[in-house]
Amino acid sequence: MLNPNDRVVVGVSGGADSVCLLFVLLEYAKKVPISLAVAHVNHGIRREAEEDAHYVEELCRRQDIPFYLTEADVPKRAAEEKCSEEEAGRRVRYQAFAEAAAAFHANKIAVAHNCNDRSETMLFHLFRGSGVKGLGSIRPVRENIIRPILCLERCEIEGYLQERQISYCQDSTNEKDDYTRNRIRHHILPYAEEELVTGCVGHMAQTADLLLVVEDYLERQTVRAMEICAEVHEPERIILKAAEFRQQHLVIQERILLYAIKSLTPSGRDISAVHVKSLLALFEGGSGRSISLPFGILARREYEHIILEKANTEEHGMSRRLSEEYVELSLLGEKPYVLPLDEATDLLFSVFPYEKDKEVPQNEYTKWFDYDKIEKSLVVRNRLPGDFLSIRSREGISVHKSLKDYMITEKIPRDKRELIPVLAEGSHIIWLVGFRISEYYKLDELTKKVLQVQLVRRSENGGKNGRAY
Repeated sequence: MLNPNDRVVVGVSGGADSVCLLFVLLEYAKKVPISLAVAHVNHGIRREAEEDAHYVEELCRRQDIPFYLTEADVPKRAAEEKCSEEEAGRRVRYQAFAEAAAAFHANKIAVAHNCNDRSETMLFHLFRGSGVKGLGSIRPVRENIIRPILCLERCEIEGYLQERQISYCQDSTNEKDDYTRNRIRHHILPYAEEELVTGCVGHMAQTADLLLVVEDYLERQTVRAMEICAEVHEPERIILKAAEFRQQHLVIQERILLYAIKSLTPSGRDISAVHVKSLLALFEGGSGRSISLPFGILARREYEHIILEKANTEEHGMSRRLSEEYVELSLLGEKPYVLPLDEATDLLFSVFPYEKDKEVPQNEYTKWFDYDKIEKSLVVRNRLPGDFLSIRSREGISVHKSLKDYMITEKIPRDKRELIPVLAEGSHIIWLVGFRISEYYKLDELTKKVLQVQLVRRSENGGKNGRAY
């Protein structure tokens, strides 16, 4: 992690973990010549945030080390970037650390993740269906970011500070259950530690270490296999040889496809197992089949080759395809949550109590759904293989109908089918935007809360015109 004469910016919030990290590095600096500076971020969320900043600044003054303060309006940034405050805060912190590192001419950034953070992240990824990489959780070193106390459990950190009589700040947001990680921290891990296996946090860290080694090995094998299977590997196009591809183990096959898709995307995000499975299916059957993937990537089978390329939107007369956007229901309220679809339109989400005497909107661009029937996060995306609607049959029975069959029945042009946004819970299509909604999510006599979704056109000045599309 560290070499003599390294210059290190330490992210210090004032909490136990980051204060412990600072003092550990101060002790290390007595033995190895390293230079330290501190970066602190005021997220603009808590009332006591200014007190925390003053505490950290005073700590730096006493230790005679440079102090860099960044003040940010995280709630505002979260609204602008259409993400949670937790994610916006993370982006702000790492941006602030990078800026402080540039100002201090630092070559390392030290952050205070600990063993408990690692276990929480591991469980969070497990619950979301992550692969080996996600289960490996937090890496001790990632590029120029180091995590020197990742091996310490929270109780060890607090014990160290107590033994040395070092004070620290308490973050009130850590005591709330507003964030998924906090719920894992407060309920799941303590129960596992007390009722299932003592020392489970440490055991999970050992497993994470093993999984990271496995991930590194698989990544190396994937790169080698890609060299064998790729006939063409360009920024805009990848051509895979089917015969060579089939010779690979299924694990490597799936990783090759994930690697290929991500190499054609701007960030690698919004790519999931369902896209890989869809692409894998192209290697079976005959030539001529094709599928559409996020970020306008088109994949098609041509005899013994699979071709992935970024779509030429002008040539095909298409609009830009959607990247997947998840909507966390627990974050919704009566105030609309805005999700941009393109340069001209937004989807507005809001939740409110159901008043049975209120008339349900009947227009094509405002829809009401029974909020309590939705069990998972919703996703806005384009259609995928396996998507279906719940419709009412002639006999009055609710049955599943594949989205593909529905689009054919409704005579939706083939070149438009890939571009229509869908609101989905898994593979169940809640709303084919501009068309019908699923029978299952309609309001009934048991409905208590309404999820309202509106498609609106943005006015020329960038605001909302308040009218349905």
